[in-house]
Amino acid sequence: MSVADETTDDSLYPIAVLIDELRNEDVTLRLNSIRKLSTIALALGVERTRNELIQFLTDTIYDEDEVLLVLAEQLGNFTPLVGGPDHVHCLLMPLENLATVEETVVRDKAVESLRKIADKHSSASLEEHFVPMLKRLATGDWFTSRTSACGLFSVVYPRVSPAIKSELKSMFRTLCRDDTPMVRRAAAAKLGEFAKVFEKTAVVDGLHSSLTDLHVDEQDSVRLLTVESAIAFGTLLDKPSKKKLIEPVLVELFDDKSWRVRYMVAEKLIEIQNVLGEEMDANHLVQLYTNLLKDPEGEVRCAATQRLQEFAQNLPEDKRQTIICTQLLAVAKELVTDGNQLVKSELAGVIMGLAPLIGKEQTVSELLPIYMQLLNDQTPEVRLNIISSLDKVNEVIGAAQLSTSLLPAIVGLAEDGKWRVRLAIVQFMPLLASQLGQEFFDEKLLPLCLNWLTDHVFSIREASTLIMKELTQKFGGQWASTNILPKMQKLQKDTNYLQRMTCLFCLNTLSEAMTQEQILKEIMPIVKDLVEDDVPNVRFNAAKSLKRIGKNLTANTLTSEVKPLLEKLGKDSDFDVRYFAEEARNGSLFFIRNDYFNESISGLGL
Repeated sequence: MSVADETTDDSLYPIAVLIDELRNEDVTLRLNSIRKLSTIALALGVERTRNELIQFLTDTIYDEDEVLLVLAEQLGNFTPLVGGPDHVHCLLMPLENLATVEETVVRDKAVESLRKIADKHSSASLEEHFVPMLKRLATGDWFTSRTSACGLFSVVYPRVSPAIKSELKSMFRTLCRDDTPMVRRAAAAKLGEFAKVFEKTAVVDGLHSSLTDLHVDEQDSVRLLTVESAIAFGTLLDKPSKKKLIEPVLVELFDDKSWRVRYMVAEKLIEIQNVLGEEMDANHLVQLYTNLLKDPEGEVRCAATQRLQEFAQNLPEDKRQTIICTQLLAVAKELVTDGNQLVKSELAGVIMGLAPLIGKEQTVSELLPIYMQLLNDQTPEVRLNIISSLDKVNEVIGAAQLSTSLLPAIVGLAEDGKWRVRLAIVQFMPLLASQLGQEFFDEKLLPLCLNWLTDHVFSIREASTLIMKELTQKFGGQWASTNILPKMQKLQKDTNYLQRMTCLFCLNTLSEAMTQEQILKEIMPIVKDLVEDDVPNVRFNAAKSLKRIGKNLTANTLTSEVKPLLEKLGKDSDFDVRYFAEEARNGSLFFIRNDYFNESISGLGL
């Protein structure tokens, strides 16, 4: 044997191993080999892949579902490995077999791959190879093959002759009337997709009868899938046809006896509104919607409530305010006391979105009472959601009305037992500050902000230190000196080391909004004191603070004020303190060098 032959054999050895693994009893090895199927195909070449590998895979398709799933996915990308579009039809047989297996995820993946390679077929090849395969699936004895067939009609139909189109329409209608619910369900799921590739003039004659049959199917799992199909039909038909053919179907689905169907209608409500909005009387659609809001099933009410704001926005502008105030809010007032917490939570998240749609006067008279009830609800998620929409109310009614109507409730929630509610109030403070002004804020809200600095939950303490920077930027450094720094001096002496650390965190943020003079005069003395703290955690956080505060100081100040403190901490007995001191010192030296460099350049006139 020549050296060249030996080299070739050596290079093919790993491929031989992979091929052997395809037959191995160990499922892990088979799975590994299937994942590398493209590597095997590349090594074999297109001809041997077509004649040997694909045939082997077709003959040995009975395997573990996990292996079959990977195989179904791999074959969808095999077109270039079998010689391109001219030979892509050789992939149909193994994928057809996979599309008939019992496991749903394998069938779905096989259908996905078949849809992918359908585009690679020429029109002639589709008719010669793909369509016969589709017919076999659609007329198969097992429901598994017929369910898979439903997903393939839309990729074939646009590219075949009129005679075959007629056959495909007939086959699909037959599947819509199949004795097996699983097949009818698959047909209902793909009905809208199939309709979209029809000639617009043929939609009504070709598929509308199937829609009307399926939407009254005895199985609710079939009926609920016709909601989306009916919407798809509505986007394809002209206004008279939509009014005559689609509206009656959707109206019946609104009032379906199964809560699962009504839930699907509620989920697709906005799409239904967009399809029927112009043709359907607004009051009729609103009545159908309010029925969903009053539905006996909590899941339906929840889904319908979630879409309240968007539904109201889409109403005709000339009727919007009247409909909201006379019909929608009447139902919303009932939902405030709904027994289902999720319904109230969804209502709290959307109700104030109606404020911009009905104006200030109606917001004050109609919405605020609902808002106040929800603010005082026993469920934390309800209170949290209502607080999160405070900005929408504020934009409409203004600061004065907000302060008189809602502020007492907001102040009460500042000490709410649920920390997430308190956190939402904390994060809302900067907006309130900008709207209400400094004098009002100092009197009513500043004490709350200062109390949050000592909250027992870290997230609240952290959030309150962050808003101090925003408040200082709004009201100025002198305001912080007068109102915030005295609290820092108290925290500096607190016996709880966590409060002393909070003091440092707050000073970090304040330093970014204050002048260097204020930092040196009011912040640095506190930090210097905490550098001497008995607790190592406080000392190393003091080192971190020096690094952060140092970014707002000049090089000379860093050298005279910060560097000695860091050098002292660098000799600390605690390893962590020394580590962070060294890290901060290196960072400070960078700023020192950078400032000196800038000063030197400036001195040279460059």
